[in-house]
Order: sequence, then structure tokens, then C-alpha cells
Amino acid sequence: MTTPTPPAETVTALARRYRLEIDTSATGTPVWSLLPGVTEFAPKVEPTQQETTSYDAEGWVEQTVTMLAWSVEVTIAHRMHPTTGQFNPTQEHLRKASLSFGAASYVRLRYFDRGGADEAYEGQALVTWEPDGGGPDEVDSVKITLTGSGPLKAIANPVAPVPPKPAAGGGS
Repeated sequence: MTTPTPPAETVTALARRYRLEIDTSATGTPVWSLLPGVTEFAPKVEPTQQETTSYDAEGWVEQTVTMLAWSVEVTIAHRMHPTTGQFNPTQEHLRKASLSFGAASYVRLRYFDRGGADEAYEGQALVTWEPDGGGPDEVDSVKITLTGSGPLKAIANPVAPVPPKPAAGGGS
């Protein structure tokens, strides 16, 4: 029996590696805007499983995934301009979508590893905006749930390093 080689990946990834952007365009051409003030970020994909046990399973339960549901739960520090007192426009875009019906209640979003790792997704979601409230000594924070509507698509990471182009021409 041989001893397995220890993995080379010994550094733990940090939760803050994610960046969340919201499409704030009104024209259909995406305008990706950073959602500032994120203090917690939790993407989820949850399967729906159905039992598919047959006599062939010899008494063991068998399961099949029949659907996937996705969501992103975020807590933000509610940001405002120090001079005008206006709330951040990307945060306001989400708040207004949470109070809307029909097409206006959906937002496009993408999230990705800000270091360029191969993890990036995009989708459409409904918005739930829940202020945390608190006492007079607390900051204004909001829990936002983005509930996926349709597929969560893997995309190329927008901050991934561009591979170098091969040298032109050349030969011996």
C-alpha cells in the first residue's frame, strides 16, 4: 500500500474572493456595476431529488436530480454619498427591483472570483430586500436574497488573465 502524495493546494481561499456585479442598464446592453459594501456572500445551488428506486437496487434507495435552484444571499453595508446623502445607485437598483412587479422585478447579475480563478456565473434573479434594523449604535445593513429565475450559466471570468499570444512569424 502506498502513501498518497499530499496536495499542493495548502492555502485556504478567502470568502472575500467573490465580486458581485449587477446589470444596471435600461437599454439591454449590459452595464455591469459593482455592488459595494458586501459584508457576507453566500451563493447556493440546491438540487431537487426524486427517488427512483427499483428492484434492481437490491434494497438500496436510488435518487435522481430532476431540477436545480440557485440563489445568492448577500448582506451589505447600506452606502450613501457623504455630501448629497443619496444612496448608492447599484444598491438602489436592487431595492427598487424588490418593490416591482413583472419584468422590473428581475435583475441580471454575475459573480466571479476577483483573483481571476476559473469560477464565474451569470443569471437572472428576483430580489428580496430586508433591512436588518438595529439600535442607535448600529450601522444600516441590508440582507439581500437574489433568487434565480432560469439557469445560472458559467461564464468566462471577466478578470481572468489573458493568455499571451504566440509570437508571429518566426521559423528557423
